[in-house]
Amino acid sequence: MRVITGIARGHKLAAPEGLDTRPTSDKVKEGVFSSIQFEIEGAYVLDLFAGSGQMGIEALSRGAAHAVFVDSSAKAVKCVSENLKSTKLDKLAEVITRDSYDYIRLTAQSFDIIILDPPYRCGHIPKLLPLAAAKLRDGGFIICEYEKEAGTPEAPEGMALRKVYSYGKINVAVFTKPSEEDEE
Repeated sequence: MRVITGIARGHKLAAPEGLDTRPTSDKVKEGVFSSIQFEIEGAYVLDLFAGSGQMGIEALSRGAAHAVFVDSSAKAVKCVSENLKSTKLDKLAEVITRDSYDYIRLTAQSFDIIILDPPYRCGHIPKLLPLAAAKLRDGGFIICEYEKEAGTPEAPEGMALRKVYSYGKINVAVFTKPSEEDEE
């Protein structure tokens, strides 16, 4: 697992030990970030169920202004912090040990990009999407990684499904919240 491009390009990232974290493959990560490459510069990013933090770190490496990493696992949070320090991106980030549902419900912050990569087979994405949509800025994106067999989640009210990418047994759906300019 590595940072694909940007200022931390090629840097290897650690993953928390054990079976609780399922790192996104480099192929999936490259596809996701290629699809939104022109919207990353200066973005505020939320990486829920952060695991190793690799998705948010990739966004920072590609020019995002700030990223918030949230995970309830102390092992994951420690790993994210270490990966941020080793890539020298820690000054652009905030790492929070907290339940992702609690965080997204209670935060007053809004984001340009929200990454949802929760554990599979738990039904998290349909529950989290409306909560995430409420914290998304106009023109922003929600990126959801899920098992293909779970089916594509419905777009929350006020959002549109931009595209679904398939990678074997994994799908990634990218939802967008139109900006006022898009609606004119």
